[in-house]
Amino acid sequence: MRTLWLAGICGAALLAASSDGSRWWSHVQFLADDRLEGRNTGSEGHRKAAAYVAGQFERAGLQPAGTQGYLQPVRFKTRQIDESASSLELVRGAAVEPVALGEEAVISMRQETAPATEAPLVFAGYGLTVPEAHYDDFAGLDVRGKIIVYLAGAPPSIPGPLSSHYQSSFERSANWKRLGVAGTCAIPNPKSMDIPWARSSLARFQTAMSLAEPGMDESGGTRLNITVNPVHADKLFAGTGHSIQEILDLANAGKPLPHFAIPAALRARVAAKRGELESQNVAALLRGSDPVLKNEYVVMTAHLDHLGIGEAIRGDRIYNGAMDNAAGVAAMLDIVSMLRERQFKPRRSLLFVAVTAEEKGLLGSRFFATHSHNAVADINVDMFLPLYPLKRLTVYGLDESDLGDDAREVAAARGLAVQSDPEPARNSFIRSDQYSFIRQGIPALALKDGYLKGAPEEKIFKTWLTERYHAPSDDLNQPVDRRAAGDFDEFVAALLQRVANRDSRPQWKSTSFFRRFAK
Repeated sequence: MRTLWLAGICGAALLAASSDGSRWWSHVQFLADDRLEGRNTGSEGHRKAAAYVAGQFERAGLQPAGTQGYLQPVRFKTRQIDESASSLELVRGAAVEPVALGEEAVISMRQETAPATEAPLVFAGYGLTVPEAHYDDFAGLDVRGKIIVYLAGAPPSIPGPLSSHYQSSFERSANWKRLGVAGTCAIPNPKSMDIPWARSSLARFQTAMSLAEPGMDESGGTRLNITVNPVHADKLFAGTGHSIQEILDLANAGKPLPHFAIPAALRARVAAKRGELESQNVAALLRGSDPVLKNEYVVMTAHLDHLGIGEAIRGDRIYNGAMDNAAGVAAMLDIVSMLRERQFKPRRSLLFVAVTAEEKGLLGSRFFATHSHNAVADINVDMFLPLYPLKRLTVYGLDESDLGDDAREVAAARGLAVQSDPEPARNSFIRSDQYSFIRQGIPALALKDGYLKGAPEEKIFKTWLTERYHAPSDDLNQPVDRRAAGDFDEFVAALLQRVANRDSRPQWKSTSFFRRFAK
């Protein structure tokens, strides 16, 4: 039965047209089907998805570009909290006050966590150091051996890409390690929360991962990292003369945040289950025709993994990830078919990579980008959300490299408007796989359907985040504009063709902060 199901879906994907989005949708149907159980990194469902993508690459006549045919196996170390044997407590002298795991705070396993930690608390503003902006929350603040409490985000005066870079987990962790910080308590700003706390806190039961290859594990730095529900954050501020509402009001008004000692310590006991697993990137090559430029690779990425089977919401435990990011992988497969049908012969080589473990911290793309020495550009598609007719594109990294100029020209030729990140506070620029390539000095863009602030499309986007992002309801039973998806795929295909055929390799702009990473 499953063999017939797989064959039927593959056949439909090959026969369907592209511009109306029907072929794109057939790929989404396969990848987001319940039978793939949410494509969690390392799961059987993910392996089925990887095999499907490899099969589509082979049918399109692309060359294998993995280490095992189309597959590039990646090894991971895993951590999962045993919450029944874990606890958080606030200690004020002889008084000990429990902190309820789940409702009041969650312990993050993204970073390697010590079995036991107890340290005094200090509020450190945004917990950021940004040398280029002459900004340092730690100037004159004693944080060595302490747990810093901070408001997630950054001052609005710091430019978006620069702000995002220094809020990335590896930059924060490196800075905290240098300062001798024992642990962290992040308080999300409700204004910037994509997901309501009741749902976002369920992520604590997900298995956290880090790359197993020596030298690639960035999960160290502090002993403890927790996230505090802003509704309960005043529990931390007792006795300080400050409140969470005061902090939020200052942040939302763009005013400086205070820094102060908190007359309490945080005590944590953390029990964790540890292990190892393997998952797969899937890579394929359309070899370039130019004798010199064929050795330069223009990469298209989209992440294959999602969240798998998790805590039930309204009786559904399968987190299908239809838009996040079966949609992006389906766009890649649709584009591969378009290029084959049009017999496109690029000057540079095009490399298509469905990466794993994006949901675990961009790990699959980091592994691939670190081991890829010929990439000159990355075009990433993640959760592009074809929920309304395509009239505008949001291009993350638009003003950082001349890839943005390519995107503008391709969009103009198709009657599409282009904009940079309309909400830099959401840190989208560092939250998907293009950032792994940027860290290697490779110019990159991430593309989504865009909207104007205040327009009806913004409400559709926000409602989707609140109701479906990282929820089982991101499944095949949701309204999707297939024509918009087809139009989006046509745009990305045209952009890839332009970048592959241009005379000069993509370059960072002289004003870009990320130019410093170029090798």
